[in-house]
Amino acid sequence: MITSVEVMLERWKHHEGKEIEVFEEFRLLSSEVISRTAFGSSYLEGENIFQTLMKLTLLASRNTHKLKFPGISKFYKTSDEIESEQLEKEIFNSILEIIKKKEEKVMTEEVGSLGNDFLQLLVMAYHDTNSSPKMSIQDLVDECKTFYFAGQETTNSLLAWTVLLLAIHTDWQEEARKEVLNLFGRQNPNPDGITKLKTMGMIINESLRLYPPIPLIARKVERKTRLGKLTLPAELVLLISNIAVHHDPQVWGEDVHLFKPERFSEGVSKATNNNIAAFLPFGMGPRNCVGFSFATTETKIALSMILQRYAFTLSPAYVHSPLQVLTLRPQHGLQVLLHSL
Repeated sequence: MITSVEVMLERWKHHEGKEIEVFEEFRLLSSEVISRTAFGSSYLEGENIFQTLMKLTLLASRNTHKLKFPGISKFYKTSDEIESEQLEKEIFNSILEIIKKKEEKVMTEEVGSLGNDFLQLLVMAYHDTNSSPKMSIQDLVDECKTFYFAGQETTNSLLAWTVLLLAIHTDWQEEARKEVLNLFGRQNPNPDGITKLKTMGMIINESLRLYPPIPLIARKVERKTRLGKLTLPAELVLLISNIAVHHDPQVWGEDVHLFKPERFSEGVSKATNNNIAAFLPFGMGPRNCVGFSFATTETKIALSMILQRYAFTLSPAYVHSPLQVLTLRPQHGLQVLLHSL
């Protein structure tokens, strides 16, 4: 993560004292981080996968609420459906190529220099003759697709909205900078210090409350269930709007729409009046996001290294227009003015 942030900040040297569009910068950063940590490759090797996934995401978002008549899709496909199938094949083939390269190294026992990355574990599980049920190649590809998408999109969104809020609320930006300099000085973040970033943790939680990367969570009812006074039939799909719960004044108070990180100074339970289910940016329970810790750690590292080098304010060119394309993102990008320290 640190290496990838250093690469990004090297690019930023050309923008000192100028405007920079950071949403795209964070997209490149989170893409490279997930490639390095999960797949042991550079961003460039997975670039085609990311570009194709982005196109597929836009198509999926555009067609989310369109209804289909049963049976018709066998005889008639829309242009979006045709394009989606082509993109699916591209993604499958690209991931398969990366899997084959890793497979060759694992099979020739060149694992000592590879590190214990996610893909290596998957390939070893795929070739484990004792595993039951055995993983299929489709399982392998699907796991990789999930990691590529979820590991990149959510962190990108979280970083962008947090920087927006700090660019507006420069007093909190300064508080976060003081904490970072007190813990790390001008050195790179370390694991022990990251766990002690209390002010930054409050800021990130408030950003997640106001702008959750995934503003809608879907859950399917497996069997007939009682929920309070309601009876939910099997196969029912529930859509849980966490962004609505995050903005409920009955839980958070009349200042619910204000950026106030101090509401988390004594933890989530105190902030929600002991109703912790009112704060679920990464879901909750046994199916909460497995990458929660990964995303917040990456965000803390990136913000720490940015705050050590730069102060930033919102550019007059910025247009506030949050858009949900599966994740919540700034529709027109995020432009800030960089001021070197």
